[in-house]
Amino acid sequence: MATPQTPAQPRWQRRPEDRPEEILAAAIDVFGEVGFASAKLDDIAKRAGVSKGTLYLYFDSKETLFRAMVRSRVVSHLAAGESLLAQTDLSAAEILERFIQSWWEVARQPDMARISHLVQSEICKFPELARFFVDEVISRTRLQLKAILDLGVARGEFRVVPNAFPCWAISSMVVHGAMRQRFFAPHDPDALTDDQVVAGIIDLVFHGLAQPGQA
Repeated sequence: MATPQTPAQPRWQRRPEDRPEEILAAAIDVFGEVGFASAKLDDIAKRAGVSKGTLYLYFDSKETLFRAMVRSRVVSHLAAGESLLAQTDLSAAEILERFIQSWWEVARQPDMARISHLVQSEICKFPELARFFVDEVISRTRLQLKAILDLGVARGEFRVVPNAFPCWAISSMVVHGAMRQRFFAPHDPDALTDDQVVAGIIDLVFHGLAQPGQA
């Protein structure tokens, strides 16, 4: 008499707690390939290897997916800037340099480059999502930079600069520099290395903020 066989256990099983992350990764891929407006939840579910019904258990719309994607890939890194401000043993210049370097590491990631491209090319057409991105990313980053620059002015390290333009310029140079490296550097015979770009941003910023006679 044959011995009953125990059913073979699958070599790999997807854990339910992994599904949101897999869906977000699929959303980034699909949004990056076809854009936000043209992306379909069916395609995202297929890319993630789940049913559309399963996707709806976690995200009920493309807008919800976008918000979760930004919070997961972008907002989660903003705490690093806040922790730098808590390091009172550092000069404002050291804090700013580390802030630029850490933000570059985030902006240079493939997912972040795709999100940046998506935000700049399409999200302005969706006012609620544009306001969401301003509130959770742009404004928060600007406040962090303002706090660093104010600290530098208070300590006599930086000059007073009219309006808040440096806060706009620094973040813009980092984000656009990272996008240029990701999308165009492979085709540019005169492209700089990442280290050269970051060093150039830091040099330009510090010379712009330096007290008269210190540049």
